[in-house]
Amino acid sequence: MKATIKVQGAQLTVAEGDIVFVNRFKGSNAGDVVEIKDVLMAGEGADVKFGSPVIEGAVVKAKILENKRGDKVVIIKKKRRQGYERRQGHRQELSVLKIESIKA
Repeated sequence: MKATIKVQGAQLTVAEGDIVFVNRFKGSNAGDVVEIKDVLMAGEGADVKFGSPVIEGAVVKAKILENKRGDKVVIIKKKRRQGYERRQGHRQELSVLKIESIKA
């Protein structure tokens, strides 16, 4: 069974057993189970349910495998012929989720 969920500001289409990267859940640790109730679509083939905007009573359970930081993104600002150049780095805080069950 597949489901389209809204989690941490992003929409993802997931199936049971998938591993996905999302923005970090505050106050969460590795091994915690998260219930995602913003399920926009669930099912496969002729047995598909669509929500408006979400399906009532639908829940996707995911286990947090680890919390980590993403790859570094370097931001460079430069104005030519002015001697102005700035560099700044950023690493996004991420949670790695494994989808355990989809109930619609």
